[in-house]
Amino acid sequence: MKLEEELREETLKWLRRIEERMSGIDGDKEFMENIRAYISDSHYFLEKGDLIRAFECVIWAWAWLEIGLEVGKLHENA
Repeated sequence: MKLEEELREETLKWLRRIEERMSGIDGDKEFMENIRAYISDSHYFLEKGDLIRAFECVIWAWAWLEIGLEVGKLHENA
């Protein structure tokens, strides 16, 4: 498998996971908006074939999610 294909598959895998996870997350509006923006940007860059930026965006989305949960700005719905 070519590196480009692997990067696309990894990006899609992590996008699916964060989109699924976000359905159970609530909290600070700014954190939620930033996560959604990075997810949207990741999709945009995937469509444009810019795989590195697409992957970076999904990583940033995960970072905002994990930090938000850690500092108590976000929480998982019961």
